Amino acid sequence: MRDNGLMTEVCVQAEEGSMKTTRVFGAVALAAIFCGCQSQQQVVDEMQADASQVAKQRGKFELNCPTATASVLSKEMIQSEIMNPRWAPPQRAEYTVGVAGCNKRATYLVICAEGGTGCVAGGAQNQIQSN
Repeated sequence: MRDNGLMTEVCVQAEEGSMKTTRVFGAVALAAIFCGCQSQQQVVDEMQADASQVAKQRGKFELNCPTATASVLSKEMIQSEIMNPRWAPPQRAEYTVGVAGCNKRATYLVICAEGGTGCVAGGAQNQIQSN
């Protein structure tokens, strides 16, 4: 039992090591939180290509024009009212996309949900304009 002092020293070193480990993990977790957060503008920009593609596909069909092209006219994040944070809806971005081709053009409202669940070009019927 003479090694009692040695055992105490080992226990103190183990506690100090676990405190250092806890601090390191805390710092890493905090850095991940701050680095992993994207601004709303970044989210909107990331989903823009999908929104444009969805509108272009719909426009090609409705305009009966396989060479139709799409351009984003406006984009913004939809601010939904959160009643209960536990059941908050996914963040959504709204795009107004113009599609033109074969001397016709149309405008589509496209909604995309954050998280890769896809985009939808809203509306049942669009008014097609001829040039």
